Amino acid sequence: MITIVFSEKCLNYREPGHPESPERVQNSYLFLKQKGFELVEPEPCSKEDLLLVHSQQMVESVKNLPGLFEIAKLSAGGAIKACELALKNKISFSLLRPPGHHATKNNVGGFCYFNNIAIAVKKALGESPERSRKIAIIDIDCHHGNGTEDILLGEEKVLYVSLHQNPLYPGTGLKSYKNCLNFPLPAGTSEKRYLEVLDNALVEVKKFNPSLITVSAGFDTYKLDPITNMELEKESYKKIGERIKNLGKPVFSVLEGGYSEDLPECIYEYLQGAMD
Repeated sequence: MITIVFSEKCLNYREPGHPESPERVQNSYLFLKQKGFELVEPEPCSKEDLLLVHSQQMVESVKNLPGLFEIAKLSAGGAIKACELALKNKISFSLLRPPGHHATKNNVGGFCYFNNIAIAVKKALGESPERSRKIAIIDIDCHHGNGTEDILLGEEKVLYVSLHQNPLYPGTGLKSYKNCLNFPLPAGTSEKRYLEVLDNALVEVKKFNPSLITVSAGFDTYKLDPITNMELEKESYKKIGERIKNLGKPVFSVLEGGYSEDLPECIYEYLQGAMD
């Protein structure tokens, strides 16, 4: 069974009319709870964890945003908790907000304040015996994870792979660089074409032979997402989950985007595919 990392504290902020609303995560939590998933509560990450990937000035800037600093630390702590579970061979999914993959070393952006997945990855690398651990990040959010690339570009122990719509915010990820492999896709990409490209990307993950895989799990490639233009079905996410599971490595996933009313079902399909 997959463990869901969640805290109701992440629901305690909103921007009126903003698509990254508390309801998108709350509804997903209630749906998955009803399905019988195991739930665990995370602890906020430490300032030292934040400074693994962000500048002191950037951390201080988030402190000045009313009501967000502790919640953003909690979201990063959720990614760390999910990573810890994966290292114990438990499949895990961090269901928290705000998302993270647009947060760079020095700047917030795109609904993101701290880069949750990069923090968890850097912490796991630093704690690895003899620093022998290798980690692959598979980013399936419809937007390119420019923050994750900014932070981890050139990190020999990390492979970052992103499938994303182009053109679309933030306008990056058009080419591959060093350890960051980008697969831009046009608006209207079908499930068939998406899975073909994903299969090609996963060949590169296999070559890298990571000891751990993490997924920036965005669900805004769904055909009814209000801010993107891709054509994936709910059931597409089960197929994505199955392909990642079949790599045969410990996996943890961290929620990124996904703004349709069907987000709970999209996440559920993905988790169905990811289960043993």
